[in-house]
Amino acid sequence: MLVLITYDVNTEDAAGRKRLRQIAKQCVNYGQRVQNSVFECNIDAAQYRMLQARLCAIMDPERDSLRFYNLGNKYQSRIEHFGVKPGYDSEGLLMI
Repeated sequence: MLVLITYDVNTEDAAGRKRLRQIAKQCVNYGQRVQNSVFECNIDAAQYRMLQARLCAIMDPERDSLRFYNLGNKYQSRIEHFGVKPGYDSEGLLMI
């Protein structure tokens, strides 16, 4: 299933900047960054639960925000892209 993850981390202090790096690092392990704080992750239900738990453990619920959009398995017709960054095949080979 395709999951869109967005986050907003308060970076006014060093702890916030650390949380921002940690959240981005976890997301990179599961998907593709499509904008600064937006990732598309093609993962199964177990990976989704594990990633969600990891991110929620990192964030500060009083200062940060996480959003998860489950686009499901038939997501291709739900995504339209315009602009400079090229699209990519989320089911294709992911080079790290």
